[in-house]
Amino acid sequence: MAQDKIIKRKDVAVENTWNLCDLFENDDKWFEELEACGAYLAKIAEYRGKLATSAKTFYEWLLLSDEISLRVEALANYAMRKCDEDQTNGFYLDMRGKLMNFYVAISGASSFYMPEMIAIDDEVLEGFFKEIPELELYRHAIEKERKMKPHILSDAEERILAACGQIAEASEDVFSALLNADIRFPEVEDSEGNKHVLTQGTYIEILHSSDRKLRENTFEAFYKTFESYKNTIAATFDGQMKKLKFYADMRKFDSTLEASLNRTEVPVEVYHNLIETVHNNMDKMYKYIELRKKLMGVDELHMYDIYCPIVNEMNKEITFEDAKANVLEGLGVLGEDYVALLKEGFDNRWIDVYENEGKRGGAYSAGARPHPYVLLNHKNNIDSQFTLAHEMGHALHSYYSNHNQPVVYSDYVIFVAEVASTCNEVLLMKSLLAKTTDPKEKAYLINYFLEQFRTTLYRQTMFAEFELDINKISESGSALTADILNQRYYEINKLYYGDGMVVDERIQSEWSRIPHFFYNYYVFQYATGFAAAVAIAEKILNEGKPAVDAYKAFLSGGCSQDPISLLKIAGVDMTTPEPINNALKLFGSLIDEMDALLA
Repeated sequence: MAQDKIIKRKDVAVENTWNLCDLFENDDKWFEELEACGAYLAKIAEYRGKLATSAKTFYEWLLLSDEISLRVEALANYAMRKCDEDQTNGFYLDMRGKLMNFYVAISGASSFYMPEMIAIDDEVLEGFFKEIPELELYRHAIEKERKMKPHILSDAEERILAACGQIAEASEDVFSALLNADIRFPEVEDSEGNKHVLTQGTYIEILHSSDRKLRENTFEAFYKTFESYKNTIAATFDGQMKKLKFYADMRKFDSTLEASLNRTEVPVEVYHNLIETVHNNMDKMYKYIELRKKLMGVDELHMYDIYCPIVNEMNKEITFEDAKANVLEGLGVLGEDYVALLKEGFDNRWIDVYENEGKRGGAYSAGARPHPYVLLNHKNNIDSQFTLAHEMGHALHSYYSNHNQPVVYSDYVIFVAEVASTCNEVLLMKSLLAKTTDPKEKAYLINYFLEQFRTTLYRQTMFAEFELDINKISESGSALTADILNQRYYEINKLYYGDGMVVDERIQSEWSRIPHFFYNYYVFQYATGFAAAVAIAEKILNEGKPAVDAYKAFLSGGCSQDPISLLKIAGVDMTTPEPINNALKLFGSLIDEMDALLA
């Protein structure tokens, strides 16, 4: 049963909490392990300066690194999960602090590995592989790291770059402080004269209101406030872009885009392909805007209308037990073994279910061993049902990778991180749409799905295009002034929303509130991950077992191959327009279905 009020951690029913005893029996055992792992610092020091001396020494170091990784991972998962149960608990905050101190010490002691490994002569390294065949396991990881050789500087230069690290974060730190601590907004009035508190957190919530005057006032007040800080925020953006260019130049990359994508082995063509393909499918976005305008019954659709639901919210209560049953049914197409793992997670306390005082907000999955852990703050609604499917997608991706890959390849990279989670959501959505007989429920579900396309595939691609543009402006030697940023952001909104939308002038300031523009070409991966997930889900539903088997091979791949190659195993090639075209074809068909349903 759902909890009726926010309770203290000690009062939460055990069955609704995750079982961290699978990591450590109790806190004392954790501290014993932390002390025991301290011995690794001396062991690590024995290898400094010696990696190139023999194949045996090099192989022993790699085995030791794997051993340390496993033990430190367990320590980290226990401490971080305990801390997130109640972030006001000083005991576990101190535990996390001790963990971080130890992690820094281990990282510092191991810092010799990369420069020493890269410095090993190619012929010498090949000799190591021949002498100890077991080293072949590590070849892909070693070759991936050695590709960075042209971008590694001398020891003295590397020390200078490292010393710049804290200074380099200044722009982001200033932006974060301004955004989260200093900016204050006026109260806003609704159509009846009632006052509403406006904050960063309440902005989108208020834009969901059915009171159009309240939405308009909120939009106006919110961006008018940001406009008053435009020059300060523009200066932080300019500083961030200059930082990226500095590091790209120092590391001998042709562009900031290449420097960023190189870390995860993603070709720059994938980024450009996303933008170009979405441009070629703008007709569907424009069609959605026209449908939204029609269903809202307005002559003009404004930027403050885009979040307002076009279908009344579904008030149907979905308990956690209901959500689990629906997820199991919806994901049944993935086979008995996948469903069995879901049941194991549900029945054996992989999940911390409900909110309690001090508990970390939101939701996440942590890819631990022997099994993942999932944090939820479950409410009895449709959003929480999809969150459960989403986080269990992450969890089983981690499970398959951890149980099918050696330690060195068990982590998957960020480019594919959202594929499994979103694929689960798509499969659940398809299942719910297939079985509902209530037209209102069906309309609500389709609208929910349509908004995922708009906010993830189109909006995140719009962000990605803007980010690329402002980097290019900076790389050309021009300063990023507020006027330049406003103009480009306004132009790109007109492109993505089309003539059916009144692109209000205030939207030109939206760039100034988006923290993701400081994440260095991060947002495009939301769009590519969503497109890949939709393509995979469609293959699973249309092709059955062969597609399911290919998908599980992808889930089991970890980082044993580059992410583009891993997705090709699942039948998706993100270097081509096909998966994005197919995803947006589905978007178009859903628009038609919604139009017919609500005619």
